[in-house]
Amino acid sequence: MKFKSHRSAAQPIDSVQVGNRDWWTNNPMTYDWHGMSSSEPMSREWFDEMDRRWIEASFPFLSKRRPFDQIMPDSLDGKRVLEIGCGMGLHTEELITRGADVTAVDLTETAVTATKSRLAVKGLTARVQQADAEELPFGAGEFDFVWSWGVIHHSSRTTRIVRQIARALSAQGEARVMVYNRDALVTKILLARYYIIGLEFRHRSADEVLWEHTDGFMARYFHREQFEDLGRGFFEEARTSVLGQESDVIPLPRQLRRHVSGWLSNERRVAAAAKRGTFLFTIARNPLSR
Repeated sequence: MKFKSHRSAAQPIDSVQVGNRDWWTNNPMTYDWHGMSSSEPMSREWFDEMDRRWIEASFPFLSKRRPFDQIMPDSLDGKRVLEIGCGMGLHTEELITRGADVTAVDLTETAVTATKSRLAVKGLTARVQQADAEELPFGAGEFDFVWSWGVIHHSSRTTRIVRQIARALSAQGEARVMVYNRDALVTKILLARYYIIGLEFRHRSADEVLWEHTDGFMARYFHREQFEDLGRGFFEEARTSVLGQESDVIPLPRQLRRHVSGWLSNERRVAAAAKRGTFLFTIARNPLSR
């Protein structure tokens, strides 16, 4: 997939967040890739349809009995939870249904509006506001749990966000964060196709090629040990695993995947995703002394 506007290596880092905000304002993550939904945008039916696409893709890799039950705690009763990057609000809703007292932030007003609309039509309550996670507007130790799915690798300074997460967490707090995997199979395919075979190495860096063919104005891809080590710089414990979906197991167009996937058992599919999946998922506990 090729997107319209992306960062170049020559662009000053101080201007990247502006590009990020503009990109996600104009390209919100609705999962309605081709505008095929017949439901009214921001209606309950529309949210349910968009959610179904994401949740179906997460079985059996991230979900079993309920959405994201393999990566999100079953109970967050009484926990003060911060979500970084609420998007269309699916994860916000899931955190609320697990009993969390949720505060959700996003870089764009588009996402804030969408998440507030979701909560209104679902009869749910959370604090939702626009904020840059590189400078979280919260006090030290204000939260017990931080959740961020596929967000902080898009930021201009990812390390600043990890520092902010550690600062905002209580002494025994926990963070669960997903970023993109540099060693994923689909990442290698992208680089082979465009950077090497397409000869783009002659005038662009590998990072620029990934930026152009990935969602977002830019996206950092981390090696597993690299991102785990970053977490250990701010937390007493940080453990990173590889996660994926069907497209990681069988990197073919969706229609072909449906036929081929039946040849593999769930166990083999999950094992393959855990070896070459697109996602790095870090669970970090107990922030270091501030």
